Amino acid sequence: MNKTFKLYGIIFIITLVLLALLQLNKRQITDWRRHFDVNMKSPFGLFVFNKEADAVFSNRLERTSRSPYQFYADSTRDAHNILIIEKEIDQESAKKILEQVSKGSDAMIVSTVFPQILADTLKFRTREYVEQLDKLKLTDRKFKSDSLILDKRPSNMVFDNPNEDSEVLGFVGSDEMMPSSNFIKVKWGRGNFYLHSEPLILTNYYLIKPGSEVYVENVFSYLPDRRTIWFTDATSESSSSPLRFILSQPPLRYAWWLFLAALLIFVVFNVKRRQRIIPIIQPLPNKSVEFVRSIGNLYLQEGDFHDMMAKKAQYFLHRVRTELLLDTRIPDEDFAAKLSLKTGTDINDVEKALVLIGKAQDPYAQVTKEDLMIMNTLLDKILK
Repeated sequence: MNKTFKLYGIIFIITLVLLALLQLNKRQITDWRRHFDVNMKSPFGLFVFNKEADAVFSNRLERTSRSPYQFYADSTRDAHNILIIEKEIDQESAKKILEQVSKGSDAMIVSTVFPQILADTLKFRTREYVEQLDKLKLTDRKFKSDSLILDKRPSNMVFDNPNEDSEVLGFVGSDEMMPSSNFIKVKWGRGNFYLHSEPLILTNYYLIKPGSEVYVENVFSYLPDRRTIWFTDATSESSSSPLRFILSQPPLRYAWWLFLAALLIFVVFNVKRRQRIIPIIQPLPNKSVEFVRSIGNLYLQEGDFHDMMAKKAQYFLHRVRTELLLDTRIPDEDFAAKLSLKTGTDINDVEKALVLIGKAQDPYAQVTKEDLMIMNTLLDKILK
């Protein structure tokens, strides 16, 4: 195995061990933020309510992440229930809700903050109480025995002196303090607004406490049994991703991101192309000199000096024609003078070479080895 791969493997294993030790020694921290997220299992999330909401509304609950303005802009709706839980409502959406309620729908808004246009239109005000009020109860006598105790971070919001058009349906108080209304009903057109100022009653922390779910069921019992539109910030549909379980568990999620980071590092360090060793190819040797020597030795062994002189003379005359541009058809005295002048060779040497060339070109002439050697020396001297 490559040493680089071994090093990466060791680093990866050490990192995994360190993360595992840190995870084992990590103290679980409870998230007490009031985010009211339908997918969060923290104390003040709405995971439990989201799971049980269908049963509470007789399986006639429709969830939407669109704003009321967008939802009601594209179509008309029959009378229905509207549910909003701690969600910011813009002015145009508030107008759409008022319009739907005036036509016969009922709206239940469970929130600590209500749109100003809604407060001005329905003529109600909210305030923050400073007393230690922790017990929520309903005014209807049939719900007299049902209550909910606020023992964790109550919102401290109540309705301040509701007008005569408002009906108080619930209040928050204690054994020592006077109660304050936190659940009212306001008639608007042919429908009604149900306003509750304590959204914590729908969070995981309070719904899993024995008996608390009864108070919540009583609150929603004021809504008619019909289709309910819940305007929520996120849909409750389960993710279809195959990684949904891994990403939902912190240890598995950390391991997954660590694996992706290690894979990315591996790719970055191995992005260069791995090139195999290029073999050294020796160039073909120049055999020209050896070839000439072999041919020369062949002629010497055969003893055909005449043929060798003829070939040497022919090669010499070809070079004179191509390089010196002289006419070699008549090797007379004029040719000898021009050749001597262009090459700078003594005229006597040129004349001796021409005599030997003529002898080589004569097929009947008798030549010796000494003639071949003298002619070769003179020709090389002329065209040096």
